[in-house]
Amino acid sequence: MNIQRNFVTNRRWMSIFPELVPQEELDPVKLEAHLKLRKPTKKAEPKTPASIGRNLHVSTLSISNLHNHGELFVNFLRARKKVFINQAGWDLSEVDGMEFDQYDTPRARWIVLHEFGEVLGGVRLTPTTSQCGHYSYMIRDAQLGVIDTIPADVLFFQAPVTPSIWEATRLFISSDTPAARRADLQRLLLEEMADTAAEMGAEHVIGIVPAVFSKWMTRLGLLSAVQVGPVMNIDGTRTQAALMRVDG
Repeated sequence: MNIQRNFVTNRRWMSIFPELVPQEELDPVKLEAHLKLRKPTKKAEPKTPASIGRNLHVSTLSISNLHNHGELFVNFLRARKKVFINQAGWDLSEVDGMEFDQYDTPRARWIVLHEFGEVLGGVRLTPTTSQCGHYSYMIRDAQLGVIDTIPADVLFFQAPVTPSIWEATRLFISSDTPAARRADLQRLLLEEMADTAAEMGAEHVIGIVPAVFSKWMTRLGLLSAVQVGPVMNIDGTRTQAALMRVDG
């Protein structure tokens, strides 16, 4: 089964996160330091969907509640296909206009921003304790050589397996979203991601992001985030793993 290609051209990443720009190379750090991160000193603004659209909604989906959300999950997978296959050009599994992979299991949670039935953004969360056949979660599977589309040295340390850390993947904001709304939508999506992860017992979320991502989140006062992997310049894109504190 095809796995997402996490490293695309800078132009493609900028179409998903246009506010993010390159930054200086970052020094390696140890996992122990990250798990003791202080929460941001700047208080994040409360979620106010009405400020960016009266009819905007954010929903956290699970296998057990999909029946309460009509076609939302299908529309979410279709939006993922548009963003990651049609626009970014990643070689991923698809059927009936939907993108999916082996990490879309009953253990996952999907956070979806939507308005009038249109999906504006989303992200998938997977516990690092997940196991489905010989797959666990994306970063760990890359480190173990189970998948080969992500470098095995993606982390400075052994991939964690603990209920207190979840992995974030397939994070996007629709390219059809007006630029004036993007920052607010990104903030709302990340806040809901943090809330959902914390509700599931997580203290941190780990994921592969553009190299500037952790500083961008901290600057907005959203999450305490640090880099936990080397900066990888692949196909002209500077990406790395980041660890984000979400509890409290």
